[in-house]
Amino acid sequence: MIANRIVKNKLSALHKDAKKDFLRMGSGVIKSIYRPLQPEDMKLAYLPISRSQGEFLHELILESDCKQIVEFGTSFGISSIYLADASRKTNGKLVTTELLESKAKVAIRNIEEAGLSDFVDVRIGDAMNTLKGYTEPIDLLFLDGWKDLYLPLFKMLENNFHQGTIIYADNMNMSGTKPYADYVIANSNKYSNQIVDGGKAFLTTAL
Repeated sequence: MIANRIVKNKLSALHKDAKKDFLRMGSGVIKSIYRPLQPEDMKLAYLPISRSQGEFLHELILESDCKQIVEFGTSFGISSIYLADASRKTNGKLVTTELLESKAKVAIRNIEEAGLSDFVDVRIGDAMNTLKGYTEPIDLLFLDGWKDLYLPLFKMLENNFHQGTIIYADNMNMSGTKPYADYVIANSNKYSNQIVDGGKAFLTTAL
């Protein structure tokens, strides 16, 4: 449970504003009728995790004493605030990524206003580049960026996993995540998998 008043108030304000996403997504959705959807099409939208997802991840980090946390796709920073508040309590650190600089700048400001900047490293650009060469052990990996990158990014970071590493992959009901799902399910000798959040997400643990 998030107890810090500043963090709670900031999250409440962001979740409230995110409810307007359906208005912000209009032009991007129209463009996707004529061509594949692009990240730039969603530059004004939060595309956030839900409050219940955020609280679940927050408690998961505390219960598992996760210290090294990596996030793929911060958007405007809602998920990062949940992750960073938990990592503050475990004396940990969050490394998060965002492809679009305009979104990353907003996320950085939101994280600052939540009082969590000391616990977050925001990396701007393609995560396959910004996380290339990452050498720290990963206690929790949160996948919530562009779906066709789930599997390539997972494989790139796989050597950083240890027994007990947790991987939470959101939006597993979207078609682009199928290669990732197929991979972790096929490697049942290395990973255990649970379907959570009503079938919307995968919770995977390295064995």
